[in-house]
Amino acid sequence: MTLPAALLIDMDGTIVDSEPYWIASEHALVAEFGGTWSAGDAHSIVGFDLLDAAVELRDRGGVDLEPPAIVERLLDSVIAMCADELLWRPGARELLIEARDAGVPCVLVTMSWRRLADAVLSEAPAGVFIGSVTGDEVENGKPAPDPYLAAAALVGVDPVDCLAIEDSPTGVGSAMAAGCRTVAIPHVVDVEPRPGLVVLSTLQDVRLADIA
Repeated sequence: MTLPAALLIDMDGTIVDSEPYWIASEHALVAEFGGTWSAGDAHSIVGFDLLDAAVELRDRGGVDLEPPAIVERLLDSVIAMCADELLWRPGARELLIEARDAGVPCVLVTMSWRRLADAVLSEAPAGVFIGSVTGDEVENGKPAPDPYLAAAALVGVDPVDCLAIEDSPTGVGSAMAAGCRTVAIPHVVDVEPRPGLVVLSTLQDVRLADIA
């Protein structure tokens, strides 16, 4: 078995079950401004760069704030919810620990901003992540390839030698555009099969050898 040069893995919905927190926070913020926000609206922005999502909340949801302010309000809410209860997705912690023990470097690649990513990283098993790339640290967010290119560069390896794990079409598009071998674990939204993409229902009982 040839292990990947690095494991590049998404955060929201992939390793932690935080997508419901984002959706609840969106609904609450839109309601505060007297707008409407459907489940379809919420699902349509899963995996988006947060500033892009904020534009949709302003334009579609009627949130009368500038996008950076919308992002900060959402982050405040989601971080508070994660502090109350941070739920890990099935199999995620075990896979990260296995990769660490096998000497495969892992990088978190998320469109969440640094302060939320750090809150999650502080609760991760010791030593599983050697670095992270967040949405406020890249010029172009997912589905552009920039986040995954930055993650591979952080490790000093070619993206084609990396394995990416994502849960959304936006994230999958970003990873594949960067040239990474990609596994999708759909959660809140479906991910359509496409050439070169492996789609699994869960990471539960999935070992590195299964997806390497």
